[in-house]
Amino acid sequence: MELLSGADMIARFLQDEGIEHIYGYPGGAALHIYDALFRQDKVKHILVRHEQAATHAADGYARASGKPGCVLVTSGPGATNAVTGIATAYMDSIPMVVLCGQVASHLIGEDAFQETDIVGVTRPIVKHSFSIRHPSEIPEVLKKAFYLAATGRPGPVVVDIPKDMTAPTERYEYIYPKKVKMRSYNPVTRGHAGQIKKAVELMLKAKRPVFYTGGGVVAGKASDGLTDLVKQLGYPITTTLMGIGSYPQSDQQCLGWLGMHGSYESNMAMHHADLIIAIGARFDDRVTNSTSKFCPTAKIIHVDVDPSSISKTVRADVPIVGPALSVINEMISLVQGQKIAHPEALTDWWQKIDGWRADRVGKLYEPSKPGEALKPQEVVEALCRVTRGEAYVTTDVGQHQMFAAQYYKFDKPNRLITSGGLGTMGFGFPAAMGVKQNFPESDVVCVTGEGSFQMMMQELSTCKQYGVGVKIVNLNNASLGMVRQWQDLNYKSRHAHSYMESLPDFHMLIEAYGFTAITVTTIAELEPALERAFADKHELVFLDVKVDPFEHVYPMQVPLGAMRDMLLSKTERT
Repeated sequence: MELLSGADMIARFLQDEGIEHIYGYPGGAALHIYDALFRQDKVKHILVRHEQAATHAADGYARASGKPGCVLVTSGPGATNAVTGIATAYMDSIPMVVLCGQVASHLIGEDAFQETDIVGVTRPIVKHSFSIRHPSEIPEVLKKAFYLAATGRPGPVVVDIPKDMTAPTERYEYIYPKKVKMRSYNPVTRGHAGQIKKAVELMLKAKRPVFYTGGGVVAGKASDGLTDLVKQLGYPITTTLMGIGSYPQSDQQCLGWLGMHGSYESNMAMHHADLIIAIGARFDDRVTNSTSKFCPTAKIIHVDVDPSSISKTVRADVPIVGPALSVINEMISLVQGQKIAHPEALTDWWQKIDGWRADRVGKLYEPSKPGEALKPQEVVEALCRVTRGEAYVTTDVGQHQMFAAQYYKFDKPNRLITSGGLGTMGFGFPAAMGVKQNFPESDVVCVTGEGSFQMMMQELSTCKQYGVGVKIVNLNNASLGMVRQWQDLNYKSRHAHSYMESLPDFHMLIEAYGFTAITVTTIAELEPALERAFADKHELVFLDVKVDPFEHVYPMQVPLGAMRDMLLSKTERT
């Protein structure tokens, strides 16, 4: 029998669970836990400079690896500083366990120093939460927390730990729980066979089918199966922002991603389809535009592990509750040896799609001319060339995020790391840290803007302490670009507080932290600067790229319209 304090149980459990990195920031209520982590050497604690960065770093690791990220913060402001990162993970269904120190049990409810009801605060933005009531329950609660975070529809789990639960003077028996039993939680492991058969029958009879796949395919590790199924059928496929990479973007059957700033051909194909095969996507408003006008001639097959997502915003004709991987595998077995009912109609459908593609060739953006400011699109295209499309790319939120998703071609899942549902500025840089620390031999680049970067730029200090060699490409347009774009379109170019009138000298700032900075102002400087940045995988390099401040992101859906209603440039619309 091994007797451990509550704090030592936490440290030992993290070891037994295989956790390599935990991101956090110490404070009074969590000091027993910090002391236990200090006295072991298997779990490495990463000291961030702000608790929000801890959650984003753990989130980035989780998105890249598919495993739960882990966070440790103290009570009160430490816990509330983590809320934005918890909400970010919740909106995008990212597995994460957040350990929050809490004031001692007898002080709860007394408005004690640094007391916050973090369970109550985070209730709408977590998959589940726990509060430790006795030290002996710590191993079982933590096992449940990691199990809940990673299974079914993944998400963040908060564990609230009063300080007296971790006191070093009280010791209890520690046994690592290899299994977990939760009577009220039984995530589905496969879809309904009859519904899957009905879906396949519809798929084989369709004349204008489109696959519409989302983050659930990536999270469910179903990308290989999806690629096999789509190839067998020969159907077009489009993805959500979160689903980018679930099917190789360089493949001819891939139409790109869809929705608010999706490709012209993907939005047009969705609108005119007679069958939508939605897998691991939730029909959010950034995809559907006006739901009353969404895909008016299409029947909808909707596969999702979360039953509450099905028919939530758009009614499904064939609902299938189940994990993407098992449902896709069953579809593959039913499709094998079968022939599609209308091959000539599929040929006509592809001709229509290829016509939409041809309509936009050479019209996506106007490249910069000698002496003009760089276009952000050509910066991302150059980044893709230099990294051969193989880097892990994190982004913040805004125009640069859309340009990165549009012009960097991802052929693998888990490579685009971005905040989709919550749209969190400040996410990209700490997320890149979390990816790089766990994939040190891979190229990891954060595509950001000067507005987003300043929200978490203190994490340069964290990178200095731990030698984190991320690359940062700052598309510097001296403004909140997406805000300014909306003001151009809807407020007669009244740029209310969207210009950054006072910016730091990023070159000097980066050098002050001891890193390399490169300022790029011309197309001739761009590719050599990128080559220099990626010459050493373990060196942090910051590229401050001055880009055209007046460039907009297109296509852009017309608000309250159908998927086919798009602005194609400042002077064109469908």
